[in-house]
Amino acid sequence: MLAELPFLSLAELGRRLRAGTTTSRAIVEACLANIDAQDAKLHAFVEVWRDDALRLAQAADLERAAGFERGPLHGLPIAVKDLFHVAGRRTTAGSKSWLGRVSTQTAVCVERLLAAGMVPLGKTHLVEFAYGTWGTNVPMGAPWNPWDAKVHRVAGGSSSGSAVAVASGMAPAALGTDTGGSVRIPAALCGLVGLKPTYGRIPLDGVVPLSTSLDSVGPLARTVEDAVMLVRAMAGEPLVAAEAAPSVAGARITALAREQFPDFIEPDVVAAFEATLARLREQGAKVTVETIPFDFAALGARNGRIIGIEGYAVHREVIDDERADVDPGVRQRMLLGKMASAVEYLAALGQRQAAMGEFSQWMRSRDALVTPMLPITARPMAEIDESAYPLATWSRAVNYLGACAISIPVALSATGLPIGVQFVGRGGADEALCRMAAVPGRDGAKRPRA
Repeated sequence: MLAELPFLSLAELGRRLRAGTTTSRAIVEACLANIDAQDAKLHAFVEVWRDDALRLAQAADLERAAGFERGPLHGLPIAVKDLFHVAGRRTTAGSKSWLGRVSTQTAVCVERLLAAGMVPLGKTHLVEFAYGTWGTNVPMGAPWNPWDAKVHRVAGGSSSGSAVAVASGMAPAALGTDTGGSVRIPAALCGLVGLKPTYGRIPLDGVVPLSTSLDSVGPLARTVEDAVMLVRAMAGEPLVAAEAAPSVAGARITALAREQFPDFIEPDVVAAFEATLARLREQGAKVTVETIPFDFAALGARNGRIIGIEGYAVHREVIDDERADVDPGVRQRMLLGKMASAVEYLAALGQRQAAMGEFSQWMRSRDALVTPMLPITARPMAEIDESAYPLATWSRAVNYLGACAISIPVALSATGLPIGVQFVGRGGADEALCRMAAVPGRDGAKRPRA
């Protein structure tokens, strides 16, 4: 059925295109049909570029018929977080105050996907200025996690709309950004793969900044293979076949000890984490459980402090304007950054550099650190506390330490909500990390229950 096409991986859709069993137009039409059927409730898209998407899909089919194949992403659709500039299109950055802004440039990473032949479907919702982990946005509205059709549960932030679009089959993949977990958190809550590559691998030109020293571009996808393919394309790297098959044989993996789990962690999350470690051992990994010699909460708080300072510096014009309809939680967090002195900011950057060096040294005898991605599953929107940050328990430290990381879906809770596990690697070790994560993540994302 056509409606099933957007639930296939990019790699599988590409194989079908090359085999001639489907067309780019059919795939895009299936995505648009799912958007028509679901987005009024799920609220994933800010705007949908229906006519242009169909036109680009038709062009891709004509190019393929003429023997012109741009590569494995040619003719495949993707959703774009509304933090990426696309020339001639609005970029709201999740803010009502930006509704009238039209971009005059296209983000470099988006340009590279367009050059690879991808078909953008439209822009997706996010937390205002990408500053939040729950996925809330009071002025613009919060996307609905598709894993519960009856209760409005959080989709995670800040790349909330991108995650919802992929999880619900409105797009086979989407772009996000990750400053403290904003790709990995929604990926875990929505049952997807979310990859935060090493800082700087993908250029940030044309992406609205939150924290210039911490921001990373990353994909939300159905499989690790898809995520790697998108990162390579956005980084301007050749889209060649993987150098090695997924494997953890002989890998030195350190797993976070139970003593460092928060008291509020859900039992189903612990069980899924332990089952993942067992699977890694079965596949030949050398897994050791250790108490990690650094404090995730402290590192996360330091990361948050830098975000607040840099975020206020970028968005102070709107944040300081009391007439602007700004999400109250975002405004409150950014105003904390207003109080920082130059001395405090420079000291924070120096402290981070020291921590990055210590982490790099610690990782020399390890190939990966594995943690639960989140301590909880998707909570009802009505029950969340915006002043609490449980979703950032293990994610913010990764950005602070200059590491790469990937969240993979590994299980469902007893109530049918997705659970993810996080693989963390030293900076620059993205490809090796993904080969390991692809072992327990081999089955990829599942489809939400009806």
